[in-house]
Amino acid sequence: MSGMLHELAAEFPDFKTLVRHLQQTDGHFARLCRSYEELTRRVHQAEKRNEPTGDAMLIDMCKQRRQLKDEIYGMLVQPEPDAEVIKLAV
Repeated sequence: MSGMLHELAAEFPDFKTLVRHLQQTDGHFARLCRSYEELTRRVHQAEKRNEPTGDAMLIDMCKQRRQLKDEIYGMLVQPEPDAEVIKLAV
């Protein structure tokens, strides 16, 4: 394990502005980011051995964090729907 903190700004430097925007405007995205950041802190603490955590639990937390990161990335690269498309869908 690396022991380094995987902050979203460092993970997605090209999307820093979009991450900030979506955190402020999209509740689901903001919850995903909070969950990711909390898991990152827990993994970091476990790697530093500040919290007693078994290897299996650490691996599970890393998998959960990776899934969150994948979902966050998916939301970052998906184009925002145009206003016209939304009107047509209604």
